[in-house]
Amino acid sequence: MSEIAIVARPDDTSRSLKQQTELILKRNGFTVNETKPDYVLVIGGDGTFIYAVHKYIDQLSTARFFGIHTGTLGFYTDYRDVDYDEFLRTFLSGECTEFSYPILEGITEDSVYYGINEIRVENAARTQNMNVYINGRLFETYRGTGMCVSTQLGSTAYNRSLGGAVIEEGLPLIEMCEMAGIHHNRYRSLKAPFVMNDRNRIVFESESFAGALLGADSDVYPMESVHRLEIGISEEKKVRMLKGRTLSYFERLKSLF
Repeated sequence: MSEIAIVARPDDTSRSLKQQTELILKRNGFTVNETKPDYVLVIGGDGTFIYAVHKYIDQLSTARFFGIHTGTLGFYTDYRDVDYDEFLRTFLSGECTEFSYPILEGITEDSVYYGINEIRVENAARTQNMNVYINGRLFETYRGTGMCVSTQLGSTAYNRSLGGAVIEEGLPLIEMCEMAGIHHNRYRSLKAPFVMNDRNRIVFESESFAGALLGADSDVYPMESVHRLEIGISEEKKVRMLKGRTLSYFERLKSLF
């Protein structure tokens, strides 16, 4: 017997669909297990989907995620609320295809953080100075507000707002993008988004990250005691998503932007 959890956005439409879905799945032999589910059904938007993945970050080896959007289509869901019957029928019939998506891990001296879209360092209090290493070699010394490292999925999120490149679905790439870098004849950095293969490891080092925040998707953490942050694709954790229909990535981009 499969066990499910349902994560819904706190709006009337999403809550109503959650109640309806829970009743139907129980009638079809599913058991609700909010602690260790086999399937996590997400009702809401991309933000709700990311929240659900973070909620079950320790269950990624066994849990599979399947989402329906109660607004416009996103990058994490293939169905809208008007497609609810098809969404549920596809799930119950087992006609879904499973895909695995990488996530970032950020490692500091004493903690590990995970980002489905991105991990970033941002300092609005003062200019952040840091050395940037790629695979153990000094790449540049950066001065500015901060840096954002994103996955392919996250390339259309905060990264895009920073002027980063949109990366086509399925490409094994990560991207590093500056936030308001300082560039003149004394201080120089790349001043362009850097798209690289996902085997690279990026390290940000600084004598002081005072005033800076470490952002992992929508979560933020102070960096007062941090001097080193290593970012790369996690070898252990991946997001297992179920998809029931094939939608063109280019059509999805066109509809959203």
